[in-house]
Amino acid sequence: MNFIETLKLRSKLLFIFIIITVGLVFVGVMGTLNLKSMKKNLDSLYFGSLMPVTELSRIIQTYHGALASTLYKAKNSQISHAEVKSRIKAAVEDIEREWKNYELHFKRDYELGYVEYAASEIKSVNAYFISAVDLIEDRSDMTNISLASIEKKISHIHQVINKLITYEVDVAKHERKNFLSLYETILIKVGTILVMVIFGVMVISFYVFKSIQSDQTALEIATKKLKIANKKLENASYTDSLTGLHNRRYFNLVYDREIKRAKRNNSTITFMMLDIDYFKQYNDTYGHIEGDFALKSVAKVFKDLLKRPSDFVFRLGGEEFGILLTEVNEENSAIIARNICDALKAREIKHEGSKINEFLTVSIGVACCVADEALDDEVLISKADEMLYRTKDSGRDGYSITTNISVTTPHTTEQSSA
Repeated sequence: MNFIETLKLRSKLLFIFIIITVGLVFVGVMGTLNLKSMKKNLDSLYFGSLMPVTELSRIIQTYHGALASTLYKAKNSQISHAEVKSRIKAAVEDIEREWKNYELHFKRDYELGYVEYAASEIKSVNAYFISAVDLIEDRSDMTNISLASIEKKISHIHQVINKLITYEVDVAKHERKNFLSLYETILIKVGTILVMVIFGVMVISFYVFKSIQSDQTALEIATKKLKIANKKLENASYTDSLTGLHNRRYFNLVYDREIKRAKRNNSTITFMMLDIDYFKQYNDTYGHIEGDFALKSVAKVFKDLLKRPSDFVFRLGGEEFGILLTEVNEENSAIIARNICDALKAREIKHEGSKINEFLTVSIGVACCVADEALDDEVLISKADEMLYRTKDSGRDGYSITTNISVTTPHTTEQSSA
């Protein structure tokens, strides 16, 4: 993947990330706003309606409990004058405080009239109880307190405040109904927005990933083509363009590798040097085009006979060839050399310039041995070359083979396929 393709892929992935992030942020903002709206409605429901009901209920309880009970006990002389005065003042203060708290809540315009009326009635009843305290201070006898009057006042204020409580409860029910309706609407809105965002992200992601996949596929195809091209280029660098055989460059690589492998395995290794007989005369007689055809024909013979993966054939230059065989003993090496000579003559390539045969022939020098650490790589080549010259000196169109690979004069076996 080159630099430009990498940038394109990163840009598309970044675009997906931004889209998803924006979508999530949008959903989060909308959710926050709707939750705040929900909180506001909850406040309106519980603190705008239920709290006032609690405050009004405490006012009624104070009237029925603290005030009425204190005056009943005072009439029956169950508590002292000072305690009566203290209890009544404390109860009136509690009522006024609860009422002020109630008045602080939000009130609609149409509610103000009755609230003001209730305030005046509470003020009047409170004044009555305060006057009762003054009466207690002026007269030591509290048996003259009118219980009927107390009950009447408390019953009246109870009715006034109870109307407010009933109203506040009705308002709470109405607010709850509105809240539930709004809550369902909010859920639908949030759900719709969330579905739209998710769908949008999925659609965009689909097209973006589809584009990425297309780019990736194109890139993979381009990579495969590049690998094939590199393989062809590599093969071309190791292949002789005329014959299709391995060239000398590849020979230098493979020869060293196979020698080391044979030494490790202590196996036999054979190297052949081959030369087309009187090839210069062939070119002079038939021309270079026919000479190229002859080289291809010789290469075809090699390819037909040597098909093992461990059989390597090289064009070393001009009409000179090399063959490297592994795990082939002396006997089989001689058979292969003889078969090469016979197969080439069997193609019956006319060679009027040859001094030994009417057809194109080849001379072969063969060096075969069991590889060990004492084997000199260069000596194997030089021995094969020496055997090639021995074949030429012996009349060509054949092979000479040796198994004594040393710097001293070797014992050789000379054979001819003529």
